[in-house]
Amino acid sequence: MQADKKEQVLFQNQFAEPVTCVPGAKPAMSSPAQPEVPAPLDNLKIQHTKIFINNEWHDSVSHEKFPVINPATEEVICHVEEGDKADVDKAVKAARQAFQIGSPWRTMDASERGRLLNKLADLMERDHLLLATMESMNAGKIFTHAYMLDTEVSIKALKYFAGWADKIHGQTIPSDGDVFTYTRREHIGVCGQIIPWNGPLVSFIWKIGPALSCGNTVIVKPAEQTPLTALHMASLIKEAGFPPGVVNVVPGYGPTAGAAISSHMDIDKVSFTGSTEVGPFFGTKYFFSHVNVSFAVDSAVEFAHQGVFFHQGQICVAASRLFVEESIYDEFVRRSVERAKKYVLGNPLDSGMSQGPQIDKEQHVKILDLIESGKKEGAKLECGGGRWGNKGFFVQPTVFSNVTDEMRIAKEEIFGPVQQIMKFKSIDEVIKRANNTPYGLAAGVFTKDLDRAITVSSALQAGTVWVNCYLALSVQCPFGGFKMSGNGREMGEQGVYEYTELKTVAMKISQKNS
Repeated sequence: MQADKKEQVLFQNQFAEPVTCVPGAKPAMSSPAQPEVPAPLDNLKIQHTKIFINNEWHDSVSHEKFPVINPATEEVICHVEEGDKADVDKAVKAARQAFQIGSPWRTMDASERGRLLNKLADLMERDHLLLATMESMNAGKIFTHAYMLDTEVSIKALKYFAGWADKIHGQTIPSDGDVFTYTRREHIGVCGQIIPWNGPLVSFIWKIGPALSCGNTVIVKPAEQTPLTALHMASLIKEAGFPPGVVNVVPGYGPTAGAAISSHMDIDKVSFTGSTEVGPFFGTKYFFSHVNVSFAVDSAVEFAHQGVFFHQGQICVAASRLFVEESIYDEFVRRSVERAKKYVLGNPLDSGMSQGPQIDKEQHVKILDLIESGKKEGAKLECGGGRWGNKGFFVQPTVFSNVTDEMRIAKEEIFGPVQQIMKFKSIDEVIKRANNTPYGLAAGVFTKDLDRAITVSSALQAGTVWVNCYLALSVQCPFGGFKMSGNGREMGEQGVYEYTELKTVAMKISQKNS
């Protein structure tokens, strides 16, 4: 059956940056009435700025600290203890001690592990407003998103992982000869977990949830830009009653604390979520975002828009390459520009804001440089294209048309509020172009033709393919990438089993009668 050519759109995330994303972004055009969101806390006082080891707060061995910056105001929120190799060594020692046979954590019933995780989720619900305010202030997230999405999703995910604690089963296997064979899924041991700045609270839960559910112990290194919610979660972990050493949090920089975790000989598994530039340095694990609706051109415009502008474009599955069939290209560009111009920029803690700042000066400069490259290389700037305001790391919502595959803005990850729209003629052509990348985290397809939807989604080399929706993910579904977009999966059954080792036991059965 020939599909209506006015209904063919493909957009794709081409990059491997496996930064954990914020789920749940729904297009305004399709959202049901939402409950009222409270105002953020005024004058939030940061209580926890030290290293958390063995359920205690420590100064760094070096006595060095680093500043934590509010990206909307460029002001220092606080100074946090800077962990490095010596602090990681202390944390690993504590985690190894907590994992020893006979320790309270190892002798604990699986159902009791689940109870502790559920209690931690209850404490997060109690501190819902505090966590959302802190996430918005530290990470530059729109407060409504931090409250309704990041914190809600984190609580829901933690409860999901809590439910797995006493449901991690092995199998019995028929085998030849007089042998009884079965498998066991056993905890791995001490896990190093390195989390990104763009979804710090969600990333923290996606890391510790499955690891603790399986009975492991962890050392978490939050991103130096956004350590505050991780440190507050450490205080809740102690309050919930987790034994000392089970969870340790060491803030610090990647080349020091992060490198110490990745290379530590007494760490059994490292799970890393971060940029492709840093990923190969660690050589470990990576991982990863939600919406839904039925197809129309308006829906495709909205989903494409949300896919690249949500959280200022700072999500791992940003729809970085948008391919639109030539018959609707001009209309699609026009509507996309209209949508981008509706944004209200400002402090994400203020009401009525729809776009906050980029995370820091480095990202701000990088995005503006890539925008300039698009102008110079011949892309048509439809709107935006520069800095917004004179304070804070804000970038105007930007849309480019007439983008070609060889331009920097089509090849390099912008990780900012910049939409580049490319044109295609045939399905064979767009599949080839979409797959012409070493990465494959996520992709989206919009069409009313079911056969075409199945054909394209099967052909795309990506870990997740969304059809007539984008950013549609739930904690029950495994998430990860193909090719250079990471190894392993987070969430779902497979995400839990990433934190186990599979052991086969074979027993000879005696045939003698008693």
